[in-house]
Amino acid sequence: MKETFSKEIKMKICDFITCSDFPCLDTDKKSFLVPYAEMNPQDIRIIMISEAPPAEKKDYFYAPDNPFYLQTTLQAFRDAGENISTVQEILDLGIYLTTAIKCGKTQYAISTNTIKNCSELLEKEVGLFPNLKVFLLMGDVAIRSMNYIWKRQTGSKIIPSGSTYKIRKQKFHFEEKRVFPSYTQTGKNYLIEKSKRRMIAEDIKEAILILGSSRF
Repeated sequence: MKETFSKEIKMKICDFITCSDFPCLDTDKKSFLVPYAEMNPQDIRIIMISEAPPAEKKDYFYAPDNPFYLQTTLQAFRDAGENISTVQEILDLGIYLTTAIKCGKTQYAISTNTIKNCSELLEKEVGLFPNLKVFLLMGDVAIRSMNYIWKRQTGSKIIPSGSTYKIRKQKFHFEEKRVFPSYTQTGKNYLIEKSKRRMIAEDIKEAILILGSSRF
């Protein structure tokens, strides 16, 4: 069940999402992170879900100064034609940044059990936003995590198996919300993979266009 909030109330999502037992074996619980920026959940129309928090908390989207995750994310939005330079400007567009996994990974790949476990936290997190119109799923971990959520809720996944390159031009929906399978915009690889940068920019641009007159 979705929580309801006054239109005037701002909150920190981290106050609502916690992990009690940290069951995952391939993550570092010391790096557990849920977005802590203050926002009004009523204002969020797009949720952009990346893979996992960075190894260093100072590199997280909402960290002060110029964190690395924010640098590459801002570049992705600039590639899409948005002239923005702060995380607050992303929030002001009605876009919320988070990760599918809430603890930093300790290996290159993230296990199926960890994705399943953490999808329960992500499900609670997504449920805090009553006015979502778009899911931007940035990479395979985000895609798999949301598919676990949708399968629990409806009995079937939304995004089919297969290469993101092959399926991303199809239009997917959950209820009345548009779902974009895309590539991760965090990390050094984003800066050098020009073809993926172009596709990420296309997805962000189309997602923002979907908001249309509801954009504030």
